Amino acid sequence: MIELLQQYWRPFLYSDGQHITGLAMTMWLLSASIAIGFVVSIPLSIARVSSHFWLRWPVQFYTYLFRGTPLYIQLLICYTGIYSIAAVREQPVLDAFFRDAMNCTILAFALNTCAYTTEIFAGAIRSMNHGEVEAAKAYGLTGWKLYTYVIMPSALRRSLPFYSNEVILMLHSTTVAFTATVPDILKVARDANSATFLTFQSFGIAALIYLTITFTLVGLFRLAERRWLAFLGPAH
Repeated sequence: MIELLQQYWRPFLYSDGQHITGLAMTMWLLSASIAIGFVVSIPLSIARVSSHFWLRWPVQFYTYLFRGTPLYIQLLICYTGIYSIAAVREQPVLDAFFRDAMNCTILAFALNTCAYTTEIFAGAIRSMNHGEVEAAKAYGLTGWKLYTYVIMPSALRRSLPFYSNEVILMLHSTTVAFTATVPDILKVARDANSATFLTFQSFGIAALIYLTITFTLVGLFRLAERRWLAFLGPAH
């Protein structure tokens, strides 16, 4: 039994030269979706707090739509729903993109985390001290310079504790990737369980790996908060 389990737990961490490991796949899904979501959410968060209705409303609709529906359904729509549309299959670029399970999975994850991140950053912008903005304007900073040098750097620092929660939730959300046959940690665990019927051991190993990644991320974000949020601490 032990030898059988050892045969199937190795894909969690070790590659056979032909297939990527479950850990590497999970980290790639997390990194790619978080990176795309982070970059896109910055301009969207600025539009979200805009005084112009035509600029704010589409972003508000997008964030409400993706925060109000389950990620699992979003993944199914990206993976099978969009490709079922004839107009998509007739376009060579779209056909090639949506036939790839990895592309569909990262797209669904990125759109989901971008919606939550946009609201996090928008909330941080709204909670900024009005005096900071007025002081920046007094120095002649307006428009994009005001956002580039004052508002966004301050908002990103203040949103670190909330954004860390989103990254960890996104890590846990990658477990639905097996729906698109992406060989992440949970997919490896399911395969090991099907082959060995050692349910506790198979999913126990997966749980330990997720736990280790989570605590590592928490530690990294705590270090970042200690560095970039030190000005919010008590004065000595």
